[in-house]
Formats: sequence, C-alpha cells, structure tokens
Amino acid sequence: MVKIGMIIGDRYEILEKIGTGGMSDVYKAKDHKLNRFVAVKVLKQEFSENANFVSKFRIEAQAAAGLMHPNIVNVYDVGEESGIYYIVMELVEGITLKKYIEKKARLSVKEAVSIAIQVSMGIEAAHNNHIIHRDIKPQNIIISKEGKVKVTDFGIAKAATSNTITSNVMGSVHYTSPEQARGGYSDEKSDIYSLGITMFEMLTGRVPFNGETTVAIAIKHIQEEMPSPREYVSEIPVSVEQIVFKCCQKSPDRRYQSMGELITDLKRSLMTPDEDFVKVVNPDEEGSTKMISDSEMARIKKQSQSRDTMEEAMHLRKERDVKRSVQKKYAPPEDEELEDTDYEEEDEDEEDDDYDPKMERITTILAVIAAILIGCIVLFLVGKAFGVFDFSGEGKNTVQEEEEEKVQVEMIEVVGKNIDEVKVALLNLGLTPEIEYQESSEYEQGIVMNANVDPGTMVDEGSNVILTVSAGSEGIEVPDVVGMTEAEAVAELGKKGFAVSKTEGHDEYIKAGDIITQSPKAGEKAPNGASVTITISLGPDKEKVRVPDLMGRAEEEAMAMLVEAGLQLGVVSEVNNENVDLTGLVCYQSYSAGSYVEVGTAVDVSVSLGPIQATYKFTDTITGPTAEEDPNYRAGTLVTVTLMADDGTQLLSTQTTSFPIQQQNITGIKSQTGYLLFQYVNVTDSTSVTNEDGTVSTVEGTSESKELRRPVTFVAE
Repeated sequence: MVKIGMIIGDRYEILEKIGTGGMSDVYKAKDHKLNRFVAVKVLKQEFSENANFVSKFRIEAQAAAGLMHPNIVNVYDVGEESGIYYIVMELVEGITLKKYIEKKARLSVKEAVSIAIQVSMGIEAAHNNHIIHRDIKPQNIIISKEGKVKVTDFGIAKAATSNTITSNVMGSVHYTSPEQARGGYSDEKSDIYSLGITMFEMLTGRVPFNGETTVAIAIKHIQEEMPSPREYVSEIPVSVEQIVFKCCQKSPDRRYQSMGELITDLKRSLMTPDEDFVKVVNPDEEGSTKMISDSEMARIKKQSQSRDTMEEAMHLRKERDVKRSVQKKYAPPEDEELEDTDYEEEDEDEEDDDYDPKMERITTILAVIAAILIGCIVLFLVGKAFGVFDFSGEGKNTVQEEEEEKVQVEMIEVVGKNIDEVKVALLNLGLTPEIEYQESSEYEQGIVMNANVDPGTMVDEGSNVILTVSAGSEGIEVPDVVGMTEAEAVAELGKKGFAVSKTEGHDEYIKAGDIITQSPKAGEKAPNGASVTITISLGPDKEKVRVPDLMGRAEEEAMAMLVEAGLQLGVVSEVNNENVDLTGLVCYQSYSAGSYVEVGTAVDVSVSLGPIQATYKFTDTITGPTAEEDPNYRAGTLVTVTLMADDGTQLLSTQTTSFPIQQQNITGIKSQTGYLLFQYVNVTDSTSVTNEDGTVSTVEGTSESKELRRPVTFVAE
C-alpha cells in the first residue's frame, strides 16, 4: 500500500495524492535523482494480483516509455516494488479537457479544431510506433497551464482490454468504437472514432449517444446513426461537421485511414471552414474502380470504333492482358520474343493509322466550350435567384428600403443649455456628442453656443453632433499632447489645469502607450478644469489580446479563461488578503482586466489565503500532574504528554517518566488557546488485610487508565 512520505524505487518520494481512476491512483512525487517533480501512477491492488494483466501492462507501459512527443504525457520509468506496480510520468500542471468543457459548456469551433489537431499529432506519434491508445476521451486529455494539449494513459488500455475487466474500470463507454463495443479487433482507426466523439463533445458540450446503462450506449454506437453536431450548434461549419462524421463511421474502412489524413483535413478546415471538401470513400466502390492511363484510353477509343459496345472492347483488352501475363510467365526463346515484339509494334502502327488526332482535338475543344456555357448558365440562374443579376430594379429598391429602415431620431434644442445636461440628453437619443470649446463673453462657461444640427432635424441614430461650447471670456489654450507618452500627456494637461479622461485604441503606426488623438484639439480653448479626452495607442490590433477579468475566479477557471484568450498562466502565488470572500480565489493579476497585451503573454496571479491571522507561541516548561489534578498520581509513572491547539493542530507529543519537561519553543501557532493532555495508568500495590476472625487476606493491586487535561493560553508573537 502506498503511503504519503514513502520512497519507491529508491528515488521517488510520494508527496500527495492528486487523482484516482478505475485501475490506478496517481500521486505527485519528487524524483530525488533528477531533482524534479513527477507523477507516479500506481496500479490498484485487484489488478496487481492478476499476473496476466500485470505482464501485459508492463509490456505496454515499457513501449509507451519510448514515446517522446510534445502532445503526449511522457512516461519516464516503469517499476515494481513489494507488489506495487507503478509508472513514472511527466507531471503536467493543468486541467483535463473534460473539466475544461464543463466549465465552458462548449468550445468555439476554432478552439475545438486546434485542440483536436494537437491531440491527433500526439496519437499519430504513438501510431507511428505501433502503439494504439484504445481509450481516447476528454478525461485522458490534459490542457497544461501553458496551453499545451497532452494525451495521457497510453499503454494501459491495451493491457486492460486483453483481460476480462468490468466496464466501470475501462472508463466511459460513451467514446468507444463499434468494433470495441462488439469485443472485436481494434486498431488505429478505433482511436480515430473515439477522437471524433471527443470532437463532437467539444463542439456541442454533450456526447452523441447516451443511455441508462453502458450496454444501451454500446448498442447505440453499433446500430444508431451518428447525429449531426449542427443539430445542437447551428454555426458549426460544414467541413468540421463532415470531419466528425468521417471519424465516426461505423465501418473502420470508411473512416480516416490515418491520423495524418485527419490532421490535413483539420488544418484545411481552419482556412476554409465552409468548404465541403471531406469525402467519405466506400471501400467496395473503390475496389471496383480501376485507373486507366491516357494511352490505354486512346487505345480503347480506337478499338471501340470497330466494335459494337465498350463491353466487347474491355473484354478483348482483358484477353490481351491475360495473354501477356502468360507470355511473361512462360517466356519464349529470345528469337521468338523479338519476333513477337516486332509483331506488336506493327499492330500498334496499324492502330495509330486509324487514330485521327485532329478530330480528337476538335472534340476536346467543343467539350470544353460546352462545359463553359453550361457553367455560365448555372451561374446566371443562381445569381438571379439570389438577386445578384437584377434587371428589374428590384435590387435597387431593396437597398433603398434598407436605407429607409435605418432608425432616425429628432434633434433637440441644445443652445443655451449646460454641456453636461446636453451630453446626457444626446446620448439617451443615441447620438454621439463631439465638443469644441470657444471663448465667449456672451455665454457663460460650459454653455452650448451652437450645434451643427438644427433642432427638429431627423438624423440617423448613432450620428455625431458637433457642439460648440463656451470656454468663458478667459479660456485656456489646450496643449498639443498627440505623440507624447501617456505619462507626459497627463502631466502636461495637469499643468494647464485640465482633467484627463482616457480611452484606448489600436493604431498601426503609433507605438503602444503613446497618444493617438485628443479632444478638444490642440490650440482650442477650454475652461479651467475641463476634461480633455486622450486616446492611448495599443499598437496594431493583430498583435494584442484583451486580458480577461480573473478576480474572484478559481485557479483552474482563471487558467481556462487565459487559454481561451490566447494567453498563458504565469506564476501562481499564495498571499494573504483581507477580503474574506476571496479566500481560495484569485485576488491579484499582473495585468489589469481589459488591458491589451501580446499574444501568449504569461499573466501572474495570486490566490488568497484569507486575512492575515495572528500567530502565537508556546515557550514554557511542562510540569507533571499536580496533587490537585490527580491525588493518585505517582512520580515515575510513564506519561504520554500531548500539546494541542484548539484548532485541532497537534504541537507536541512525547513520553516521559520525569518532570518537568525542558522548556519548549513552539512558534507559528494559529490558535490562542489549547490544552496539555496527560495520559497514563495509575497503579496501586496489593495489601494485606486482617479479618475479624484473625485470618489475613491479600487485596490485589489495581490499575486505572487516566486522562488529564490542562488548559493552556499561548503568547502572541
């Protein structure tokens, strides 16, 4: 039995249990030889006692240990110690794909395809080494903190399927292929089927086949048609839908024949998602089709002119092929072979004389012209159906109607009103105010003097309205801060007495952190204390991604959000935080939510340990039980002394026959109070008693177990 703290293989120290499965338990361990953390998978006892299973398991595990690929959880070592069979693997910090799907309900098409490509590449590496997984499912796929997708549990599936093992051990039947469900032979194409089911779940958030029992689900895999993922998520592209269908064909021969083929189609679906390029090949039809070369086709055409049907021509060709094969097998003497060759050349020359290449070219040209005409007609009919070729003027009317359908609002009276009130009113109407300040002795500071749209005018919702606002008789000229850094711009505007409002925007030419635009513009005058809005460059749009808000999220959820945004989880630290509600959750992130950073940037987070707690210490000697505490206690008795904090923490445990125990120095105690527990046995000696009749009798000695508690108050550190 594996226990925390034990060392197996003379190098792997078991630190903690991090997972459990049907056949094994997984522990985090430290490899003291290479000074690194690893995962140790230990077979459960019931499988360790099955010699046949253990033998096959070790063979497969050793084969898996030879796999090294960035999309596979690599196996480092395989061993056995005192009946404990274990595999040492790469320790991957992250979450399973199953949990990731549960957190997000379902994945986007792009993310699902990207994960499927990485999984396929890992499985392909295994298949190239003649290792079949046989248990592909989201629970066996891990997404690391760095966003890497890794497949785990290679080898164990084949060993398991070689023995009679209950279905609850063999994982979920939701992902098993029809041939596996029948108990038949399974190969690389079984992994392709299971990956197709996994893709279905990533795209829709559910499995295609479900039922009350594993038998019912297995029967559905064998008999029922695969539902379309687009029934549940309509925006799934046709190419991705067809890839899932081809992976999940009932017949292995109709699926992708290799992971390489699947990877090619997955990559193509990222570039042209709406193109229907996936073809499911019927092996029976494929077997009956023969490729004919150009020279053979020409010969068939020539022969068909002198025969009634193509069937006769093909029949004669078959006879000639048979004749040639017989001649090849039973080769004639060299002279005869030369004569026969001359005969065949003469025969071919005669056939060439019958062939008219000019007529062949004319026929080909006419066929091409006919195809072009048919294509133009089809294109015209389709275009007319969709309104592309509209000769009736209806298309123009439709555009006009759409333009007329735009929502319009009536401009209100704004002149003479305070700018703050006007801004609110215009925004409520759906209009965007743009403000220009101008010195004026007629209007008080902050009063709208003019607008570029007259009151009562109907304008499109979302239109800009330019307002001219009084800066008073002593307006301050707005400095030019465009091109400055954010800090420089804020300082410059602050010196002039302006407040600063900030917004962000992308710009291809102005580097990140510099000012793109300002409002009011440079040179305009605005009242003292007016707000100047500056737009800070985020750099080119394609290079930045927005940082999600991770505050108050669990560590696993934060990692999932970062991976989805194209970022990585950086250093995770544990800190104290005064907000009790954030205990166990993210309380700090190194990049502010909403800011833009480079794709792949690592975002450090801190997880709250809760408010800082006062700590206490125990620095005292421990005296034995007193006469007041126990009159029957005898010095020299063996006593077990335990010091406990009231929060249940054991601070000291020792045995002694003499008191006092020397001074202890225990620090970092989180509870202010505790107790000393004394456990011992009181023994009384046997005594002689004289009875009334003068006889003497002996009274046997007694022993009594005793527990004594003494309250303790610790001293604050």
